[in-house]
Amino acid sequence: MPGSFEEFDDSAWDYGDKIFQDWKQALQTSDTYKSIAEATKEHSMAIATEILPPIKGAFNVVYRVDFVTGASSAFRLSIPSYFDSGDEKILAEVATMRYIADKTSIPVPFVFHYGSKEKSPKKLGPFLIMEWIKHDCDMCEVLNAPDIRSPFLNPSIEQEKLLHMYGQMADILLQLSLCEFTSIGSLGVELEDEGGPDVATRPLSLNISQLGNFARVPPSQLPDRDKIFMSSTSYYSALADMHLQQLSFQRNQAVDSADNCRKKYIARQLFRKLARENRLTLEQFQSGPFKLWCDDLRPTNVLVDSEHRIVGVIDWEFSYAAPAEFSFSPPWWLLLTPPDDWEAGLDDWATHYEQRLHTFLHVLEEKESDFIQCGRMTATDLLSRRMRESWTSGDFWVTYAARRTWAFDAIYWKFIDERFFGKNPSGDLTERLALLPTAQVEAMEGFVARKMAEKEQQTLVDWYVPGAELELPPDILNVGI
Repeated sequence: MPGSFEEFDDSAWDYGDKIFQDWKQALQTSDTYKSIAEATKEHSMAIATEILPPIKGAFNVVYRVDFVTGASSAFRLSIPSYFDSGDEKILAEVATMRYIADKTSIPVPFVFHYGSKEKSPKKLGPFLIMEWIKHDCDMCEVLNAPDIRSPFLNPSIEQEKLLHMYGQMADILLQLSLCEFTSIGSLGVELEDEGGPDVATRPLSLNISQLGNFARVPPSQLPDRDKIFMSSTSYYSALADMHLQQLSFQRNQAVDSADNCRKKYIARQLFRKLARENRLTLEQFQSGPFKLWCDDLRPTNVLVDSEHRIVGVIDWEFSYAAPAEFSFSPPWWLLLTPPDDWEAGLDDWATHYEQRLHTFLHVLEEKESDFIQCGRMTATDLLSRRMRESWTSGDFWVTYAARRTWAFDAIYWKFIDERFFGKNPSGDLTERLALLPTAQVEAMEGFVARKMAEKEQQTLVDWYVPGAELELPPDILNVGI
């Protein structure tokens, strides 16, 4: 992979891996299996005959529990991590699944029960007991190139199969784009008695989780749990601030050199400037409606039967009402491989992507016609048109960079800087520095010196330890604001 993309803190990653290794020892004990059988019997109203060994995903482990009735349930536990948001994540996911089940025809598992770590069997972690969806495989397995383990679209895939898969995913995205809210944030189950799930807490994104775990941004420096956003600009500004917080708080693998640090600092401050000046969002949708969005919606989490028909969509964690620009951006997963994992670089990814985007937009237009005929939407604001405009204008790259801190730098300098600030053929950053407030320019060298010292020290701060706030670096967010 080209060296333009950034790395997590290795020490923080190792710390998280140790948490998992210690925790997993309890996953296959007889006491754990017995506790799971008792919990599923109570909430699924059936006696378990077999509990299969747990399957590990990126964020959870899942047990399949078979019952005497022939039915099955999934017992899912959140994998523990340093950034303690498991209970918050479960609540938001349950609310999202219930909302989707009520408002759309997207097939999601029925939730029998859920609970916090304190209420889980053996107190192993926040948990879900839900319907086990019978399936043949996931959609990624259908689309993936043979003999390649990592997600990579089969370049020789039959057009009919691709149209079938893309068409079903287009239907899902179209339905989600019609789920609208008046604020930005995660949904809450506690609001169900007031008419159904609605925005209740901060938008718990995948990026926030990664910032807390792998950049060690202190929880106190991330949006408060009860923080919801009322405009796209305010949320984009928060995302831009979090990019700067990553650079400030990640102590290891954050910078390669002093010049590398300066370049990252300038990019983040310029992106913050664009966000504050409302240059990254569409004025028409500044105050909503905001659309239901899932950071982790991709073919791997879409279950299909033997005829490749979707039978279930799972893993709705990191879902929230988001700026409309997120939904208007064409899906990155058309190639299965994200741009920041494409070995030949961003330009090559974009070339291959554009070929598949034409196919996807074609089937999306067909779905839109069906929706219009059925009265489910009007022809006044087509998602296909918005996605085409997002790609053509470069807004696709703006939203992608805003959502993904560790992909930000390469994308900013390739697709964003020149678009908003004009050509800079020499590559000299002096011209770009002139765009920043004097206080931010003056703070840069002290910031660089601190990051270079941290690079040598190779330390890791535990922000949950009493007194750790004494380790907080100087506030960089409010300089020059």
